[in-house]
Amino acid sequence: MNAKTDSPTVAQQDNRLLELANAPVWKLLIKYSLPAVIGTVVSALYNIIDSIVIAHAIDDPNVVAGIAVTFPVMTLATALGMLIGAGAATRISIVLGQKDHRMAEIILGNSVQLTILIGLAYITVFAIFVEPILKMFGASAATLPYAKEFILWILPGMVLINLTFSYNNVMRASGYPGKAMLTNIMGAVFNCILAPLFLFVFKWGIRGAAIATDISMLITGIWVMSHFFNKKNTLHFVRGTFRFNWDVIRSVLYIGMAPFLINVAGSVINAIVNNSLLKYGGDNAIAAVVVFNRFVTIFVFIVIGICQGMQPIIGYNYGSGKFDRLFRTLWLAAGTSLIITACGSLTGHFIPDKVASMFMTDGEQIKAAVNCLSITTLGFWMVGFQIVSTNFFQSLGMAGKAIFLSLTRQIIFMIPLLLILPPKFGLNGVWSCFPISDCISTIVATCMLLYQIHHIRKATLQ
Repeated sequence: MNAKTDSPTVAQQDNRLLELANAPVWKLLIKYSLPAVIGTVVSALYNIIDSIVIAHAIDDPNVVAGIAVTFPVMTLATALGMLIGAGAATRISIVLGQKDHRMAEIILGNSVQLTILIGLAYITVFAIFVEPILKMFGASAATLPYAKEFILWILPGMVLINLTFSYNNVMRASGYPGKAMLTNIMGAVFNCILAPLFLFVFKWGIRGAAIATDISMLITGIWVMSHFFNKKNTLHFVRGTFRFNWDVIRSVLYIGMAPFLINVAGSVINAIVNNSLLKYGGDNAIAAVVVFNRFVTIFVFIVIGICQGMQPIIGYNYGSGKFDRLFRTLWLAAGTSLIITACGSLTGHFIPDKVASMFMTDGEQIKAAVNCLSITTLGFWMVGFQIVSTNFFQSLGMAGKAIFLSLTRQIIFMIPLLLILPPKFGLNGVWSCFPISDCISTIVATCMLLYQIHHIRKATLQ
């Protein structure tokens, strides 16, 4: 079986890919972003549904804080999946723009194997060292039992989560945005049905929510992988593309390093924040940050969906040298994302009590969450622009700049602020670190973005 017989014809490729170079940009962004937005928002319901159902099904306030402690562990697992998946999606978009379909197939074959191998490795490490890891991330004696039970049950599903979401992006990048959206909808629907069933009917406790997620991810993982086994699709598995190509692996890791470090940074910050909150506000403060994380996740995932729709358009047109289309896509995505996060900022700041009541029932925890949201969402309106800027550099394959921007908000500025403000201002000092970091990182992103645009325009005139 050779590459010629396994690959789609030029005419079939044209139907899926040439519109990226010719269709109106705003129509393309809607076509690619709308399914991605729907898919990512629906996928955000996994964690949101778990939080709401668990909080109302288990009559112990410590369960909410226990779930919060597991976030850094799950974020690390997600980061390891994105290291391969996001890099693969970007590289595939660029090489398809360069009309190198065979290389796209090689990238796909290599990347799937790496995702599975890395997933098995981190499951083993996390399972062996689960208690010290959770304590490092802020688990107390009261919250550790809940955190440990949840993470041990959900770990087997993390590889499936990596396969589903990472290669859902590849599916979108190769011309199937609608099918990629359907993937996330399927998973969320199954989780919406199974989580309440396992907790309220079967009385399985916190492990029920984890098992519901595992089953949902198994179903969607099979769906995504079956797409790439279908030879009628634009990009699919081909014999001879699974042999490790170290040049391909290095290029994928190089580009995937940006989203990987974003997630690792998020995990590190979660650990530092959780320990600061435990010191200055106790378990109720840790429970409050759950509300903040779950609430902003909705708006961040909308922006991520826009970025996922933007990525194949920018990657393909960058590879084809059509820079005017590239810039129009960027500004349309950035403006839309800024509006989205501004809505989140206004909601969280002005009606925090309504938001908090969705995720918790304990009066003291709600009070702590209201204080948290009132402060942390002050600078959230800028986050949409910052995320789009980072993804712009990633879509161009400029991993170094994307990595730097991904670290500014959560590491370079946030960690020093966490060391300076809480000792002086206590719990409110912890919350204030969020809007200050948002503001400074957005200024840096704006400067870098404008410089890069000037550099590209100058190069095209030479």
